[in-house]
Amino acid sequence: MQLPMPLSNLLTELFEDIDKPVILWQAGIILVCLAVGWGLARLLRTAFARPEEGSSSVVQVGVARFSYVLTPLLIAGLLAIAKLVALPYLGNIKLLRVALPLVASVAVIRTVFYLLRRAFARRGPLGAALVTFEKIISLLVWLALAMYLTGLWVEVLHYLNTTTLPIGKNHVSLEAILQGAVSVVILVMLAVWAGAALEERLMGVAGLHPSLRVVMARMGKSILIVVSVLLSLSLVGIDLTVLSVFGGALGVGLGLGLQKIASNYVSGFVILLERSLAIGDMITVDKFSGKVTQINTRYTVLQGLDGTETVIPNEMLISGPVQNLSLTSRQVRVATQLTVAFDTDLAKLMPQIVEVCLGVERVLHDPEPAVVLKNFGADGFELDVGMWIQDPENGRGGLLSEVNLGIWSLLQREGVSLPYPTRDLRIADPKLSTLLETIAAKQ
Repeated sequence: MQLPMPLSNLLTELFEDIDKPVILWQAGIILVCLAVGWGLARLLRTAFARPEEGSSSVVQVGVARFSYVLTPLLIAGLLAIAKLVALPYLGNIKLLRVALPLVASVAVIRTVFYLLRRAFARRGPLGAALVTFEKIISLLVWLALAMYLTGLWVEVLHYLNTTTLPIGKNHVSLEAILQGAVSVVILVMLAVWAGAALEERLMGVAGLHPSLRVVMARMGKSILIVVSVLLSLSLVGIDLTVLSVFGGALGVGLGLGLQKIASNYVSGFVILLERSLAIGDMITVDKFSGKVTQINTRYTVLQGLDGTETVIPNEMLISGPVQNLSLTSRQVRVATQLTVAFDTDLAKLMPQIVEVCLGVERVLHDPEPAVVLKNFGADGFELDVGMWIQDPENGRGGLLSEVNLGIWSLLQREGVSLPYPTRDLRIADPKLSTLLETIAAKQ
């Protein structure tokens, strides 16, 4: 293997050959690779971003974002091919040897950033930890590039290979430890990214039940992560049979201190598999009500009509009663009450109230609103006005307000009065009555 030339000697020879045709040839090759790589990336981005019949928007968006990474990858690949082709003809390709690691380092940094952001920040801003991790990755890549160009890379590899650490009965080199750590991180990151892509793909399938989409996405992501960890451990050389000890310890831990966590995870999969809840359902559990926005393996998120989000452990949804307004049907009855005077013509008023309800946009015509005489109250006829809606997730307050305003306008137009409660107070004791009259006269 040809060792990398130190940066000082490489730059010196580059300046010495600056007026030679070989430098111009290499510069021309680099410019051609840059232009061709940029053009191919733009062509691929345009081809996948163009909406076509039967194409997936998730794939289009993913490729459009990946074009940011695709450009340096294509340029680095073209430079590697050009380096192999030009070596027999030019011999001296020092400029290409400098350009290739520079472009490759940019490609590595962008690829890592792309995978991190697609895996951990798909729907929100970047967290501080992710930004810090990206800066560390950039620093390590540029440091490796600097060691390569200065010729220190071979010495560092030799030091890592010859330095060993005692682990149990074996001695493991620092190079093997670093390779194992890097392989674990890369494989797990690829598994998380693949799981995120699978989840986006499944969530876009309209033919599947929402709960089935979620459970398939969760199980797929879990399987990918477990397989990546096992594969990375086997690549490092760790015997997988040692995991039996860890599995026994984990079982004891689940039985003692982690049973609540395990119960929530199992409950999450039960909810998803039996389809008792789905994203978008309006439910009430304990004292919390709202729309289901997320069903995770450990908890479920409810968003109230006031925007407040409540995190509900999945165990509560299994062990306690849950009121689901849209389990088998999304039709929900909404009612309002009013009291009218005893001299009101109910045969005329009740159909008019029904017409008012039908005039509200959200009220269903089938089943039709109904007005019933609920009770003969102390002050008048007590009426119950019931109607059905199809969208309980939009709340009931606005609907009831609109219906009540319409009924109030109808009562004013028809001259129907809403009686006030009246009570007659009589004092049976004559002495107490005389005393109260005297006090009232003095005031």
